[in-house]
Amino acid sequence: MAWKFENPLYSLTTEDQNAKAKEVWESESLGGITEDNNRLPQPVVILLLLTIVTAFLITAPLWGQRPNAAIYADYVALMDTSEVQAIQDDAGKMEYIVSKVKASGSKYEALQDRHPLEMDDLRLIKDQIIELKNADVDLEEYSVIGPDVKLANFEGEVVDGHKLRKQPWWDKGYTIDIFYVAYFCIAVMIAVKRLPNHEWQPDHSKGH
Repeated sequence: MAWKFENPLYSLTTEDQNAKAKEVWESESLGGITEDNNRLPQPVVILLLLTIVTAFLITAPLWGQRPNAAIYADYVALMDTSEVQAIQDDAGKMEYIVSKVKASGSKYEALQDRHPLEMDDLRLIKDQIIELKNADVDLEEYSVIGPDVKLANFEGEVVDGHKLRKQPWWDKGYTIDIFYVAYFCIAVMIAVKRLPNHEWQPDHSKGH
């Protein structure tokens, strides 16, 4: 399977392979279904691009955001209060904590809404968050990964000799999503350009 890269937008295949592909295309009956070799309509391409751009814009605050320990610090602070302890069931406790923190005007309200958790989840990370608070570290630099609270693996800017481990404002998961979109578009282009160019049309009247 030879490749030709001189004009990749025209064809990625050598002429002999294109000739073989044309022969197969015209000789295979495909169960009685015939397929022409038309290019993808430009309106479809525009619609695909519009869909991708719209998806990124609509979900701008959601893509790839990770919960950090800071958004649950207020939850943890309320866990041992008498008001919470007086509630019998875990669902009621969690509902009270969430509503109390929301009523106080937490700056993490949006992130708390996007990353809800149950009382059992909160119990798993409680001691870790308390330990970090006692160590006087920036909780925004620690990611909550399941039952664990770990130092985030972001390679942020360096401030006063300290490398910030906070998710940059411009990285809301766009980076990895752009790669996925690029992989898809490149794979489609390769699949199409390995076939004969759209300027050639198969003659289905030829005998099999």
